[in-house]
Amino acid sequence: MEKKNLFKKVIAVSIVTMLLVMVFIAVYLTVTQPKMLYPGEIQNYQGQNLASIADVRENAIKGTQHIDMSTYRLTITGLVNKSVEYTYDQVLSKFQSYQKVVTLYCVEGWSAKILWEGFLVTDLLKEAGVDSNATAIIFRASDGYSTALPLDYITSHNIIIAYKMNGLTIPPERGFPFQLVAESQYGYKWIKWITSIELTDNSGYLGFWESRGYPNDATVP
Repeated sequence: MEKKNLFKKVIAVSIVTMLLVMVFIAVYLTVTQPKMLYPGEIQNYQGQNLASIADVRENAIKGTQHIDMSTYRLTITGLVNKSVEYTYDQVLSKFQSYQKVVTLYCVEGWSAKILWEGFLVTDLLKEAGVDSNATAIIFRASDGYSTALPLDYITSHNIIIAYKMNGLTIPPERGFPFQLVAESQYGYKWIKWITSIELTDNSGYLGFWESRGYPNDATVP
């Protein structure tokens, strides 16, 4: 019996030691890995300290997307009075821009408080006109990623799609030309490289990660 207990203790100590080694390696890599610099980014806004653009980690399903701006179009489709599409320059010149400091929370455990600048999704929908049967919005990206959010959430929270972060144009690795700022939602709702906004009555639509088991309600506690 004593040998059996001793064996269990040895196993337990070995497991704890392995875990400590793994934590040490993770911390070491985090500290020693070089970060990309973004010269000129805003570090403080109205008394709030901001994270760096470099602190927002890339976890895209197909890596960084490089959008060809000569062919890029943002389309508004689905349950609308008419489908419309905009070039990048048309979006920037046509709509009022707004700034928000919003923290992105990732299910992986990290977060980043960033100053976002962009356009209200509701403003983008005005020309298309929203059908009274629409209850949700499906956002799609250039890499095939998709996610959906309730229409009333988009409206009540004044959700924006951003084209700047910390005062700089969003770089390709962070979602250029547009990223959804889905405040109060976990990061998998913050879709990058947006190409399509579709109005739908399918409130149960499951996006890329949601169809793989992630909760469709991604509200941060």
